[in-house]
Amino acid sequence: MNQPKIRIQEFAYDLPDERIAKYPLSKRDNSKLLIYNKGIISQEKFTSIPSFIPEGSLMIFNNTKVVPARLFFKKETGALIEIFCLEPANPSDYAVSFSCVEECAWKTIIGNVKKWKGGFLSFYLPEDANEELKALDLRAELIEKQDNSYIVRFFWKGGLPFSKVLEMCGQVPIPPYLNRETEAIDLERYQTLYAKFRGSVAAPTAGLHFTEDVLSEIKAKGVDTEELCLHVGAGTFLPVKSEYIEDHIMHSEPFSVTKALLEKLYSLPDGAKVVSVGTTSTRSLESIYYAGCQCVKDGVEKWVPRAVGQWDPYQDNGDIPLKDSIKALIDYMSLNDLNILNLRTQIIIVPSYKFKVVDILVTNFHQPQSTLLLLISAFVGGDDWKRIYGYALDNGFRFLSYGDSSILVR
Repeated sequence: MNQPKIRIQEFAYDLPDERIAKYPLSKRDNSKLLIYNKGIISQEKFTSIPSFIPEGSLMIFNNTKVVPARLFFKKETGALIEIFCLEPANPSDYAVSFSCVEECAWKTIIGNVKKWKGGFLSFYLPEDANEELKALDLRAELIEKQDNSYIVRFFWKGGLPFSKVLEMCGQVPIPPYLNRETEAIDLERYQTLYAKFRGSVAAPTAGLHFTEDVLSEIKAKGVDTEELCLHVGAGTFLPVKSEYIEDHIMHSEPFSVTKALLEKLYSLPDGAKVVSVGTTSTRSLESIYYAGCQCVKDGVEKWVPRAVGQWDPYQDNGDIPLKDSIKALIDYMSLNDLNILNLRTQIIIVPSYKFKVVDILVTNFHQPQSTLLLLISAFVGGDDWKRIYGYALDNGFRFLSYGDSSILVR
């Protein structure tokens, strides 16, 4: 296995706190847009983005929906325990878990866990709690520890689905680097307009800039659009603590693709561009290729879908053509009468990675020494990420989740 030897310190840059956008702009599409086109850097307003997307392109969005995943419970002693829901454990299917009406179990991160030795916790009711919230009688039970996470079972009354329980009791988990509590504006603005399927604990923030007007202009230009769904996990905020990236363990996330999307990728004319909105869409699209490689190697009839591993792209895959990989997945779905293929990925994209699917990337500006910044470096090549970020810092761009946008052309 040829794991890249990369020191994370090489991807440090000075990001003053005042350059981090703590709140969204009043209008989604009022943000700045940095354009990187084959080495040339310029800037416009985000509303001009349709003019930088070639006619005949296929543009792909992540339609995951952020859930209010932060829940606060209390012990009889009064100690507060924060439970941060990551993904469903029992039942493990998102849709089924959100439909549960009495109990369900989730994989979680727990704050102040040392003070929870066992037993049941009661939901921490705010002073202005209404009767419906009180009647819910939400409780939590610690089931088991799994590495750095915990399985927690939730119980409640009233026959409401768990999705409604979260809406009533949970808080939107805005990024920790905003250094503030969730506010009313986050309920609307930390969500894309096209969000459909609940499951993320962090927004696919590249999509936060898009408005109905911008989307309409893109389609009117002759750009085809499609959606996939990767549920963004809390691992997206984890810093790289190892000196070398080869020692960093990448988080794993579930994603799904439709047969319609795969068929469009397969039939895309030579020269047509694939435009990915966000790093989550990019990781999903590139993972599709490696899942297809698995399918080709195992044979369509024998393949059992399995996670794309962190370092799979850096092994010898026999240089399977993209269309062969996509066709294998389409054939697998046809054979098994599937319209949606559920997959999982741990893929990490760092310099030396060879992109198989994505030609153009729409993305925000990312934290220093993050895996997302490594992805940007891999995409633009060489040290051009330093030129891009230097330009953004010198020209008043706002950074991170609520910050400005960029469109990068390889």
